[in-house]
Amino acid sequence: MPTIAAPYIPSTITVHLGPPASNAQNVSVSFPDYIKNVASSEIYPTWPESALRANIYAQISFALNRIYTEFYRNQGYAFDITNSTAYDQSYVQGRDVFENISVLVDEMFNSYVRRQGSVEPYFTQYCNGTTVTCPGLSQWGTVALANAGYTPYQILTNYYGNDIEIVRNAPVRINSPSYPGRVLRMGDGGNEVRSLQIRLNRISRNYPSIPKINPVTPVFNQQTEDAVAVFQRVFNLPVTGEVDEATWYKIGYLYTGVKRLSELDSEGLSFDETAQQYPSILQLGDTGNPVRVLQYYLAVIGMFYETVPPINVDGIFGEATRQAVIAFQKTYGLNPDGIVGRQTWNEILRAYRGIVDSGAVLEGGQPLYPGVELSEGSTGPNVLLMQQYLNRIAQAYPSIPILAEDGVYGPAMRDAVYAFQNQFGLEETGTIGPITWGLIVSLYSDLTLGGNNQIGQYPGYELQEAAT
Repeated sequence: MPTIAAPYIPSTITVHLGPPASNAQNVSVSFPDYIKNVASSEIYPTWPESALRANIYAQISFALNRIYTEFYRNQGYAFDITNSTAYDQSYVQGRDVFENISVLVDEMFNSYVRRQGSVEPYFTQYCNGTTVTCPGLSQWGTVALANAGYTPYQILTNYYGNDIEIVRNAPVRINSPSYPGRVLRMGDGGNEVRSLQIRLNRISRNYPSIPKINPVTPVFNQQTEDAVAVFQRVFNLPVTGEVDEATWYKIGYLYTGVKRLSELDSEGLSFDETAQQYPSILQLGDTGNPVRVLQYYLAVIGMFYETVPPINVDGIFGEATRQAVIAFQKTYGLNPDGIVGRQTWNEILRAYRGIVDSGAVLEGGQPLYPGVELSEGSTGPNVLLMQQYLNRIAQAYPSIPILAEDGVYGPAMRDAVYAFQNQFGLEETGTIGPITWGLIVSLYSDLTLGGNNQIGQYPGYELQEAAT
């Protein structure tokens, strides 16, 4: 499935040294070194600089499109791209690279082409323009245009149209598969679920037997399970209604196909179709809401496990947070590097859910975040509880509207959550995730129990076993 975060430059790319289905070696190289090799294999260092730059932009964007759409991984392959020019780009293992090309790539490797209004790196198809021609860029044709005074951008628009733009200074991160590392099933929540629903809805336009999910929410509800089950039935997968790795990548393969994301005439992936996920890496010096979420989970885990020190939820990945991460990693037998990658994040999430499932509560009986984001369309006792808490808070903060306590997360509750988040400087999402939940519970406790916690700080209550 296409990754659900904004595109980034992978620190490495895995190349298959042959056609896709061949029994050839896979090699992983740094992304800049890969582009230097491809450029040195496909174009001449004596070409005008504008032609060199235009070609390098196209080569970078082509490779990033393969990675972003997980073109080969969606098909079950363990690589990102091949070195077969019948399918991809020319990469010659072990070859020398040209010095001037190396200098240009070092400057340009974190820039790529995309369609205006689209997110994904554009599928910049190209060919040499002499022995092979194609609808995209002609490599030899760029030389004539450069000699005629065209800039690199003008050369690109000549072949790809005037509605392209160049994204510069994209972040560099460790490349990791989009599969979240756990089976998604009824009751799960988060942006990965929202992304899943968006993709199933788009696939259903081409395969109408798959029911639409309406509204799209970050909650894996009955509609989602029904749509997944039909998808699995249509594409001959085990019909479980749950999204395991095979189903995840099959959905990604079909979505890339129906959207033509790896074609010149791509529909494009709009910003509304993407959902931000936690970065591939959280580490010392990072700030923002993903860090707050991490700190919330670690703060709770630290109450339950004496080996994990308590921390404040301030959105700053400082030394105290790093030490808490290291302590957690040691407790769970992970590499204690103080960096939160996919494996550490999944273990933190499992540990937190284990605490919630055990029935543990905060001192005073206040509930922990249930592990599933609440949003418009959610129903049940957790929604009712939040309505009751928000109504109590609204008595002290008139900007927050009073709600009907019916256990249904409708537009009125969404607006009340917006008002709450605005009142206390939280990210205004209209949904209740761990940070909003934690502050609602903290404020409710302050108002009803006379607590004196600082607003925005996790209350730090000790955990108790739930009454039986």
